[in-house]
Amino acid sequence: MKDQAYQTANIGKFQDRFVTAKGEERASVALSNPETLWFNTGTLCNIECANCYILSSPTNDALVYITADEVRGYLDQIAARRWPVREIGFTGGEPFMNPQILDMARAALDLGYEVLILTNAMRPMMRKRMREGVRALAAEFGQRLTLRVSVDHHTAALHDAERGAGSFARTLQGMQFLRDAGVRMTVAGRSVWNESEAEARAGYAAFYRQHGFNIDAQDHGQTVLFPEMDVTVEVPEITTACWDILGKHPDQVMCASSRMVVKRKGADRPVVLACTLLPYSPEFEMGETLEQAEASVHLNHPHCAKFCVLGGASCSA
Repeated sequence: MKDQAYQTANIGKFQDRFVTAKGEERASVALSNPETLWFNTGTLCNIECANCYILSSPTNDALVYITADEVRGYLDQIAARRWPVREIGFTGGEPFMNPQILDMARAALDLGYEVLILTNAMRPMMRKRMREGVRALAAEFGQRLTLRVSVDHHTAALHDAERGAGSFARTLQGMQFLRDAGVRMTVAGRSVWNESEAEARAGYAAFYRQHGFNIDAQDHGQTVLFPEMDVTVEVPEITTACWDILGKHPDQVMCASSRMVVKRKGADRPVVLACTLLPYSPEFEMGETLEQAEASVHLNHPHCAKFCVLGGASCSA
């Protein structure tokens, strides 16, 4: 069932997988270059943000903890399917809530993959075992391990408005640990604060300088500014004609190069999703195997239009 919020904002749209509300052929994207395989480590999180697209919280276990053995199984499938994957990503929830995150990261690093872990760098990461494990992985694997820290804004006031009072200070403490441990670090922010992109990047640059963080505010891979995924806003449907109109190619869209593995509460096995942004939309569940996940994805959701095609954003490094 489609979310009521975007049904209201986009009445009549995003109803048919193949055809738009105007009867035009809906755009689809083939898995042309699978570079990144994401694993959702579980939706549990130590905090509850005001606008979390996946509704992570201390009580939401709709997606349960995936295990290191399950991750290894999909790493085996990558080899069997000969996917040209270079990066394994871990997202949540808060990945450091999952007690097996270090084992999962090591499993991917041991096979030569780059590993990207999305984190709020707060208490779960700062537990002694996690700090020691992250430091050890960084010492052994160097630049192939990256932690992308969520810093919603470069000022404490706006960051805390999203994540709760005191969150900015605790995240800053975690970032200082990562800096001192020699861990490669990037940042994910939000572009919703009534400031231009240039102003935002200048603000992050000043923040990095102040704290000695080796992060480039102008590099879109090191400082990622995500558009807000507001399902109450009306967005256009993407037709096959849009590629030429927009001057874009399907290969530029995130689902051309990535898939995400999740494990639903009560399920015996994980499943593969077309997109990291749509964990609760059954239409985007592709099956239990990477072979099944090789099917094309029809862009039948507002996030497909606003976030990926029109916003040009990507979760990958």
